[in-house]
Amino acid sequence: MDLGISGKRALVCGASKGLGRGCAEALAEAGVNLVLNARGAEALETTAAAIRTTYGVTVTTIAADITTDAGRGQVLAGAGHIDILITNAGGPPPGLWSDWNRDDFIRAIDANMLTPIALMQALMPAMIARGWGRVVNITSQSVKAPVPQLGLSNAARTGLTGFVAGTSRQVAGSGVIINNLLPGIHATDRADALDAGVVTSQGITLDAARAQRAATIPAGRYGTPAEFGAACAFLCSQHAGFIVGQNILLDGGATNATI
Repeated sequence: MDLGISGKRALVCGASKGLGRGCAEALAEAGVNLVLNARGAEALETTAAAIRTTYGVTVTTIAADITTDAGRGQVLAGAGHIDILITNAGGPPPGLWSDWNRDDFIRAIDANMLTPIALMQALMPAMIARGWGRVVNITSQSVKAPVPQLGLSNAARTGLTGFVAGTSRQVAGSGVIINNLLPGIHATDRADALDAGVVTSQGITLDAARAQRAATIPAGRYGTPAEFGAACAFLCSQHAGFIVGQNILLDGGATNATI
């Protein structure tokens, strides 16, 4: 399918690996030129070189911490014209409700709620003026069904979801479409970190921890960054203009809900 976005320009955050890289590669395959952001310069340059070689699109890299004011300013200053925004930041650490203090919550909210909001506020006015734009926020399945040990993520990402619910309906008439993608477990560093926690807490092997988690997923496996990226690219396409303010699960059926 021709997504109709060849020649557009996208900012993809957290793009050096995992789900962010999956989104960047799928957009590049559709002919989208990229501005890639991540904290680690070396991994970011490796990813950029691979995408340039494979897809022949223009790739600009900006190594910075998007969750800080300074990092965000650096990215926005270097990004230029942006048609497509993919927001993405690593989730806060797991724990118990009694483990966290106010500073922990502020850090989670800054990274997983206020950062994507600030990026939308910075970039959407120009999209509105041009009459076209796409925003995809990578959130979590936990906004549909909370994960008990991920209370910081549950709280921050649900706040972002509420903001998008109203904002998406305010800007859709101007051709700017905002949606959220809600990943379950995918084969990424985040999954490795969560599985390592199970290894420690239960005294089992990493393979056993992965098998135990995979058994809770009806699809019987972890998702891949490539299939996540394909879903992201479709939401950025010319064909997605009637999908507004939705929270789309990519979790292999793990969230047990009718709606």
